[in-house]
Amino acid sequence: MEKTSMAHNLLLVSNSTLYGSGYLDHCESQIRDVLEKRETVLFVPYARPSGMTWDEYTNLAHKRFEKMGFRLQGIQEWTDPKTAVESSEAIFIGGGNTFVLLKSLYDSEIMDQIKEKVNAGTPYIGTSAGSNVAGITIKTTNDMPIVYPPSFDAMGLVPFDINPHYIDPDLHSTHKGETRETRIKEFHAAVDEEGKPINLYPVVGLREGAMLHVVGDKLHLKGSTAARIFRRKEEPREHQPGESLDFLLSNTV
Repeated sequence: MEKTSMAHNLLLVSNSTLYGSGYLDHCESQIRDVLEKRETVLFVPYARPSGMTWDEYTNLAHKRFEKMGFRLQGIQEWTDPKTAVESSEAIFIGGGNTFVLLKSLYDSEIMDQIKEKVNAGTPYIGTSAGSNVAGITIKTTNDMPIVYPPSFDAMGLVPFDINPHYIDPDLHSTHKGETRETRIKEFHAAVDEEGKPINLYPVVGLREGAMLHVVGDKLHLKGSTAARIFRRKEEPREHQPGESLDFLLSNTV
């Protein structure tokens, strides 16, 4: 696979709500930084968290962005989603079910258009599933595959995959199911029919409260928690808020 193109200005957040705070409260300052000098935001509510409707989800986001001083409009309010993307000053894709989100993006035929807009400088904000679809694939999502998208390939705005809501193993738990780390190791162990590895690129495990901010060829970890980065046949590495993760953008996969 070829190296992905560099997106200009992205904020990829693990979660929309942090324990003890309200919707988007923990990332408000970062959202303001990304949306500097923009007035309007196009919201893509396709992920439908908890099964809410697009309009219900848009109403939630609209109230929060209005509080921050921005005008937000749902993509479903436009007659043509392609026109909505083309006219957008900034794009926000919210969390929910990643499979539902990706299928809807394919069905709307706007994935390539969003990628072109973002790589031309339009700010992009993603939370949870919205962060997943910014990666190369959605293979490292935690969600149930309740619908079947045409492909697991996502927009490739960044040259790695993301695991939002990353959880560390609880050494005191009696639960014997697989940990997130185990699942990501399985991802890197996958091979094709000829026995060749198919998932060569890194996976960023974003804990609750962590987020990635990309500006051109610069990438910084922000938020209140560390991130865990996984590479094939390497031990995972911890990175703290404030650290530069520029090396992730130079990956060829």
